[in-house]
Amino acid sequence: MWLKLIRKPQPYVDPDLDPVLLVPGIAGSILKAVDHQNGKEERVWVRILGADYKCRTKLWSRFDPSTGRTVSLDPCTSVRVPEERYGLYAIDVLDPDMIIGRECVYYFHDMIVEMMKWGFQEGKTLFGFGYDFRQSNRLQETMDRLAAKLESVYKASGGKKINIISHSMGGLLIKCFMGLHSDIFKKYVKNWIAIAAPFLGAPGYIASTFLNGMSFVDGWEQNFFISKWSMHQLLIECPSIYELMACPHFHWQHMPLLEIWREKEGCDGIPRIILESYRPGESIDIFNEALSGNSVDHDGENIPLPFNLEILKWAKETHRVLAHAKVPSGVKFYNIYGINLETPHSVCYGSEETPVTDIQDLPFFQPTYICVDGDGTVPAESAKADGLHAEARVGVPGEHRGILCEPHVFRILKHWLKAGDPDPFYNPINDYVILPTAFEWESHHEKGLQVTSLKEEWEIVSEDQDNLEDVASRKPFVSSISVSQGGNKQSSRSEAHATVTVHPQTEGKQHVELNAISVSVDA
Repeated sequence: MWLKLIRKPQPYVDPDLDPVLLVPGIAGSILKAVDHQNGKEERVWVRILGADYKCRTKLWSRFDPSTGRTVSLDPCTSVRVPEERYGLYAIDVLDPDMIIGRECVYYFHDMIVEMMKWGFQEGKTLFGFGYDFRQSNRLQETMDRLAAKLESVYKASGGKKINIISHSMGGLLIKCFMGLHSDIFKKYVKNWIAIAAPFLGAPGYIASTFLNGMSFVDGWEQNFFISKWSMHQLLIECPSIYELMACPHFHWQHMPLLEIWREKEGCDGIPRIILESYRPGESIDIFNEALSGNSVDHDGENIPLPFNLEILKWAKETHRVLAHAKVPSGVKFYNIYGINLETPHSVCYGSEETPVTDIQDLPFFQPTYICVDGDGTVPAESAKADGLHAEARVGVPGEHRGILCEPHVFRILKHWLKAGDPDPFYNPINDYVILPTAFEWESHHEKGLQVTSLKEEWEIVSEDQDNLEDVASRKPFVSSISVSQGGNKQSSRSEAHATVTVHPQTEGKQHVELNAISVSVDA
């Protein structure tokens, strides 16, 4: 009796679910540094205590153009991704030791918890794939690891094809693999769901990253994390960052620009303040000049770290692979992208009051942004332009990383993964459940007239809750349309009239009525 009382309840497991593989984006995997001399391992990403020092000593790296790999500056260190919990450990909570403010280092944590409620089970139907995000998205070593992972998940789930859910740059990694290994992808993958993927880059975010670095943690926690400068030196040698640059060949609705207020001497010798604008392809010269003197001190040695043209050449080949990738037959692709947030698109340095006098001073200027709609990091225009045949593309209000814990996204995933009790009336694009409540159809012929009447009613159920005080004062919305066709020898004269009535929403439900009638005269 006592053992039964203290026994933990067993989690719900649905054995009929198809397996899911979660693939994170940039900086979304735990990385451990391995010391070749003593074999000891330590977590270097993510960590709060000693984060900046470990980044400089263990993660700073150089690109090797002969292999396409980014190699740590410390010759006695290599970086690996932990595989515990079938790959989920590395992409769940990025700093498991953190207690206060732990939510800031959540990655797939909320999604993993939610999916286990639906009946997914670690090691049976739920897996993770972490990777060294410093590397190129088409690095052969990563491609080989992913191929092996797909095969192991396929076998562990009893020969069931896999649903891949990727986030952010993970979408580029999956698209590279699909383009380079289409046969393997077709063999093991059933569905691929990309979330917030920068298919055509993240123009504003990446342009300022090259010149100023980036911070992955916001709020008070960033005081204990890697400094923006240290992160800047790390990312300059990361092929993955170059692969996130804006696509220069895409017909953007608004071309992303790098803008600089500069003081230049005119023909008359009088200095003038002008605003210079550079398109994505033209920005390369600015990055090259601005970073020409960039260097770091490592282990007593001064190492130049300019804008790396060898990495740029590698990234251009990656973009070619991405442009030619196609979804294999039998595989379904879905795209979820973030909307409703101001998202950096063009970047501006200096101002009319404080112009830039030396391009090498750009890293010391704070950028201002011209924004477009997106998730705060990736413009919606870039995320939608996957270049693939998609079963659906759905825009969800949400922040780039926060979208992974959005209830709307969970409802969409549950529907597409066919988890739990299926709801045939759910519309993931609008996040509605449409329930038919009435249907009447009648047709009769009388005195040369053919009369047909139709009445339909629905209940639209959504998560949105209106203010109950406003509902009583609202009136139903009514819209009507009439259509007529004149008769001739080939067809009879006919008329049709329809009215739609949309009643105010109450308690998450909205009643809709359709009444239609058509009358035709015999020829």
